[in-house]
Amino acid sequence: MTATTAPAPKKPTNGPSGRPGARREGLLAWFMAGPALFLLAIFLIAPFLLGFWLGLTDQRLISPNPAEFVGLDNYKELLSLEVLTLDAVVDETGAVVVDEDGNTVYPSLRDFTRDEENYPQYHRMQEWMQWNIGESRIILLARDVVFMKALVNTLIFALLIVPLQGGLGLLLALLINKRIRGVNIFRTIYFVPVVMSMVVVALLWRFMYGADDGLINSMLGTVTLGAMEPVDWLGNTDTALGAILVTSVWQGVGFHMVIWLAGLQTIPYVLYEAAQIDGAGRWGQFRNVTIPGLRNTIVFVVIVITIQAFGLFVQVNEMTRGGPLDATQSVIFQAVQRGYEKSDIAMGSTISVVFFALVLIVSLFQRFLMRDKS
Repeated sequence: MTATTAPAPKKPTNGPSGRPGARREGLLAWFMAGPALFLLAIFLIAPFLLGFWLGLTDQRLISPNPAEFVGLDNYKELLSLEVLTLDAVVDETGAVVVDEDGNTVYPSLRDFTRDEENYPQYHRMQEWMQWNIGESRIILLARDVVFMKALVNTLIFALLIVPLQGGLGLLLALLINKRIRGVNIFRTIYFVPVVMSMVVVALLWRFMYGADDGLINSMLGTVTLGAMEPVDWLGNTDTALGAILVTSVWQGVGFHMVIWLAGLQTIPYVLYEAAQIDGAGRWGQFRNVTIPGLRNTIVFVVIVITIQAFGLFVQVNEMTRGGPLDATQSVIFQAVQRGYEKSDIAMGSTISVVFFALVLIVSLFQRFLMRDKS
């Protein structure tokens, strides 16, 4: 009698993973994610693609003429820079000519910017910056000086607010990360500005910065017994951007304080006890325990503050309108002003695309610097 062995049953291979129901679970996952993906496509991806396309045209908000494709002309108009070197004017003997005040005389800039035939690269460009090196004058020309000022102001604002807001938020988090009576009251006080609208905050601080009857000037006058003259904080090119910076730090520091506090509370206390046993002081504990434990929080806070800083708009719109003398212009303010107030949809879209690329590059660069090198 011959014994026969029944073949082993085949395992079901329903789905690419070989697990029963994998295909059904995959379809269910796409079904659940579908509404979110649809909203992202409608309100994020489609507007960006439309804005990119409009940046390649000469579209106006209200114009009887149909839009025409202009390629990269808008980007060239926005970002073009040229360097012009002017040598001092000399007389027949070769001596440098000076004016009545003793200043060196240079050729007129208009001779270059208005001579399209001989100097087409400088045509319709404006002076942005200049330096004197020896007997030569170096002039940096821009085709869109206002946007360049806005770009520099935005970069300066971001470079300053990241350490200020992030550092102050960490300091506040360290102060209130204690189990003492009344600490919740201080947490609430520090967080109150976050729940206030930025428009309200900007209007409040605009009154405080008032040149004549502002609260800040009144307090400084009282403290100095009238020795300090009132300062037009928002009307002075040297102080306007700094005043907006202080307002932004005051309004947003509470939010980042909460983020820092959440990160601090994830660090096991036994690490601090071990550091104390090893003889580490407060600074040693902060450097060797707190900072490494907050690594992921640091990355998150820095990237969030940077993105928020590049989106500077409400403070400028409500407090200075970009003045004085374009000292507080920002990239987003320029995009809104040109796109809607000046009805130049094409240029507003171009600025928006440049803004997106700038934020993306900076964020990726920050992420690269803060990567886990291990």
